[in-house]
Amino acid sequence: MSQKPIFVATHPRACSTAFERVFMTRHKTLQCVHEPFGDAYYFGPERLAERYENDPEARKESGYAESTYRSIFDHIARENSEGKRAFIKDMAQYWIPPNGKPATVAPSLANYRSGVGTDTTALSPVQSRTGKEGPPYPYDTKGEPNNPTVIPADLLATYHFTFLIRHPKYSIPSYYRCTIPPLDKMTGFYNFRPDEAGYEELRQLFNYLRSEGQIGPKLAGQTDPNGQAEVNGHTGGVEICVIDADDLLDNPSGVIEAYCKSTGIKWEPEMLIWDTEEDQKIAKEAFEKWKGFHEDALDSDRLRARTHKKAPKSDEELFGEWTEKYGEKGANVIRDTVAANVEHYEYLKQFAIKV
Repeated sequence: MSQKPIFVATHPRACSTAFERVFMTRHKTLQCVHEPFGDAYYFGPERLAERYENDPEARKESGYAESTYRSIFDHIARENSEGKRAFIKDMAQYWIPPNGKPATVAPSLANYRSGVGTDTTALSPVQSRTGKEGPPYPYDTKGEPNNPTVIPADLLATYHFTFLIRHPKYSIPSYYRCTIPPLDKMTGFYNFRPDEAGYEELRQLFNYLRSEGQIGPKLAGQTDPNGQAEVNGHTGGVEICVIDADDLLDNPSGVIEAYCKSTGIKWEPEMLIWDTEEDQKIAKEAFEKWKGFHEDALDSDRLRARTHKKAPKSDEELFGEWTEKYGEKGANVIRDTVAANVEHYEYLKQFAIKV
């Protein structure tokens, strides 16, 4: 069983923080690292996002204006070297240039080589692009064949990847709500950007890791009549482990137990409860930097199964609800963004754990 740092790759508003809180309760054996790569993606000298490109003051005030991809990997390496297994939850899109731009390796990681492990401190200094007006991307670096990320393949190979998804008809309206009053003042996101939905990038990362043999061909939670995981004639490697948020909410204990089995984490039913002062302190400190996005998970004390499964609603019913909450203009944006991402969700859904 792999003992590599676990990376939960996801997209915004996938109930991922509630999922993460489950593993925060194992603070004696796991070191949770909460959404670290947004620092480099939005604010740092290697930033890929356009959200704060014309707002240098916001980048400075964030406290992450100097964060590079390398400095974040070094932080994770330190966390992973203290006798605990690192457990990272973050957005796949933070590694992938938006809007279909070709990926080249982040300058701070341009001289990464395998054998160094996740710690990049042994590398010689690399300066991010300097003397250039405007956005730092594109970088003055080369890309790697078929790699859609700015992270070297050798470094990706040092992580154990899993995936968390949620249907866009739920995640997109939730994200939209975080970018309009009154929540926008708390989140600092003052406009909704469809290119931050994150599904396409998650699918790109998934397909790349699968094509490289870093995940699969085993599917987590699926067995043949002999009790062996479905391997399509192969053995070994990291299972394809995809969690659907609705499955998680309907059956928390079953899904978390299957996830633990796939990743080598000891399953304990009490993982689903975080009602101690220590649990709350750990979560509050972790969620501080992304205010407004995690209040529901922060205010909770356990992951409960839903008493009733969500009743399916027609597109017309959903559009009516969105119109009532966000006006026709907002509803149109939500509808179009949902429609643009359903295909990516359904593609990943076919790999989801079934319990």
